[in-house]
Amino acid sequence: MEKKKYKYNFARRLARWVLLVLFIMMGALAFLIYSLTKSLIVKSSADAFYNGIQSSGKSISDAMSDVSVAVENNIFDVEKNVSQPQQLQAIMERIVAHNPRIRSCGISFIENYFPQKGRSYCPYAWRDDSLGVKGKPIQGAEASYLEAEWFRKAVAADSAYWSEPFFDSQDKKTPLVAYMYPVHDQKGRVVAILGADLSLDFMTHLLMKQDSISNARTIILPLSEGGLYRNFVLSRDGTYITHPDQRRILKGNFYTHIKDSDKPGVAKEVIKRMSEGQWSTKETNHEVRVNRIRTYLFYAPLEGIDWILAVSVPMLSLNMMGIIVGILMLMVTAVVLLITFYVCRLAIRRAANPLKQLAAAADQVADGQFDTPLPAIQSRDEIHLLRDSFENMQHSLTAYVNELKDTTAAKASMESELKIAHDIQMSMLPKTYPAFPDRHDIDIYGQVKPAKAVGGDLYDFLIRDEKLFFCIGDVSGKGVPASLVMAVTRSLFRNVAAYTSEPDQIMMALNDAVSNNNEAGMFVTLLLGVLDLSTGHLKYTNAGHNPPFLLAGDDVSVLSCDANIPAGVMPGWQYSVQHLQLKTGDMVFLYTDGLNEAEDINLCQFGIDRMLQVAKVTIRQPQALIEAMTTSAGLFVGDAEQNDDMTMLALQLTKP
Repeated sequence: MEKKKYKYNFARRLARWVLLVLFIMMGALAFLIYSLTKSLIVKSSADAFYNGIQSSGKSISDAMSDVSVAVENNIFDVEKNVSQPQQLQAIMERIVAHNPRIRSCGISFIENYFPQKGRSYCPYAWRDDSLGVKGKPIQGAEASYLEAEWFRKAVAADSAYWSEPFFDSQDKKTPLVAYMYPVHDQKGRVVAILGADLSLDFMTHLLMKQDSISNARTIILPLSEGGLYRNFVLSRDGTYITHPDQRRILKGNFYTHIKDSDKPGVAKEVIKRMSEGQWSTKETNHEVRVNRIRTYLFYAPLEGIDWILAVSVPMLSLNMMGIIVGILMLMVTAVVLLITFYVCRLAIRRAANPLKQLAAAADQVADGQFDTPLPAIQSRDEIHLLRDSFENMQHSLTAYVNELKDTTAAKASMESELKIAHDIQMSMLPKTYPAFPDRHDIDIYGQVKPAKAVGGDLYDFLIRDEKLFFCIGDVSGKGVPASLVMAVTRSLFRNVAAYTSEPDQIMMALNDAVSNNNEAGMFVTLLLGVLDLSTGHLKYTNAGHNPPFLLAGDDVSVLSCDANIPAGVMPGWQYSVQHLQLKTGDMVFLYTDGLNEAEDINLCQFGIDRMLQVAKVTIRQPQALIEAMTTSAGLFVGDAEQNDDMTMLALQLTKP
């Protein structure tokens, strides 16, 4: 056959493939690092802002709570001295003196409550930055609150509340909010309103400090004012309560600045959630445009008042670090690819020359001429090993084919014998259900799934003298030896159960029989029980086996089992007996460790906790429970190989 000629040699093509693979891998790595960096920065910053808004909100709520608590703590003294103006004036001064957050405090009485004081009267105290706490009653013409809307609203409401924000009547620049509390006389009538003013300057200073911290730790681009981080407080209708720009307080509306970003309707949803006082959790923060800047928006309602604390975070500032990392990675990738291309091309060309010599000889071998002489390779590397491998293949191929025929025949014979042994073993275990079709007081179901063709797990049950004898066991080891011990144990169980109804006596007889002449050191973990079908009384003994489950009513629990050694370890061992009273519908579920120790491909075990969860949600029928356990274990294990026999037995007392 004529030898084909190729335009490109192997070395060049391999170098190009290496370059292509490296380009894809390095490009994917650069993109992955960029994406991860961006995601981590955004997530960590979102977490920081979310935690910051919680902290700031708590600080604001605590400050307002200080004012409301101070008012409520003094309302008793106020109502006790409601007819003593001098005492009330002293109480006002005390409230202001003891509560540094309160700017002023006063009691506004209803019209003509103190006729001798005039039409209106208000004991009043305030804080003077230079003179300390000052106080004097406001009365007569000085007190014009009777016609004020806030006074009429507070008297009519007869309940405590925070007022709408308002500006100080003196400097017209300081925003205030007041906590109003109704004062009652001895007849329960509202006779005055106790109010304490809180300056909102503390919120402005707190949020400005938070702004400076947030802006300092992140890249800030030369954007407009809307590009910086902004913390502010809003009313439910969007009016600014606090803002770094004093001109917006009680005048501007934040909702007019929100626009959709990438998805339509997001801005509308944000306004709806904020007006309803909902939280912006880590999962529900939205991307919107605020003052034409794409922004992450976080918000949370303040406790005790219908206000909202919000922070706007420009997206570009958060994404910039990821962009910088991505550009650097692309530059590094380009340099690495260029160097790698030339190095790989030179190395591959030199390494591939001996392959040309071997290829010519390999063509003849491929045509079936296994005795064709191969060329000598001087280099002592993988190509030399390849040449030797071809030579060994020539000498051993014929012998291998003959051996394969013999091995295939022997394997087929062994598989046939194991199939017969499996059928014999399975025929020894109960497999016809319902097991007792003429009885309506017991429902029982069992299943065994060997890990190999034959296994060492067993279960058995029988009824004698209105008593159900049952057992489940696991022989140490696997395969044919374990199956022989399993068959002996099952036969001993039935023989001894024919003469005694005591589970400990049956277990001791089994233990002595298995222990005698046990040169191989085989043993059996076994749980054996006797259930009186007329009374529901269960007696059971355990020989180192897994404790069973008890399904009683809606509860699922693990039965208590005494610690006893497995059967076959020490002859003469005295096994303890435990008792349990079953009720109608109660179910006992027994299993071997092949179920709870079933492992997936990551070597994680199915475990008792998953078994308990399956038992809780499964229909309380033995067959349904075992099928549910089998299905759940199979889904958990997946494609992992079964390493141990899996056996289950469930019995339910249906009518004692």
